[in-house]
Amino acid sequence: MDSNSIELPGSQIEEVSLQNDQLSIVFSRVHIIKSMTGAEQKTRWYQAGKLVFSGIEETDGIPQCPCICSGGDVGENIYTYRDMIPLPLKSQGHTHCSLIIEGQDARLQVQAEAVELQMIDTPRYIEHFTD
Repeated sequence: MDSNSIELPGSQIEEVSLQNDQLSIVFSRVHIIKSMTGAEQKTRWYQAGKLVFSGIEETDGIPQCPCICSGGDVGENIYTYRDMIPLPLKSQGHTHCSLIIEGQDARLQVQAEAVELQMIDTPRYIEHFTD
């Protein structure tokens, strides 16, 4: 099965903004891993994107930006994704994230009613690799 996902460790966060009941995490650069059924190698790409949480129920640890994400969890309903975000991602229900920010003590934590990952611009190829 073909799949695309974002690697959270090393993702560059340009801005985190909270307005009304919406929190946006703007990534200036994330790495996307693409795999195809039957292929031995995967490919790595980079692109900008925005992770938007709506219907904020709770938030804590908004980091000083720009910063680097060292990993963490993003969840929607019964699924929790560790150190990655599947592409595409758009979900309503119980959504959350707990991101580790390099060089900062507090984690960026959010609980909300919906989440959507919006990719910006065009993905750019980096390399082929084998696990």
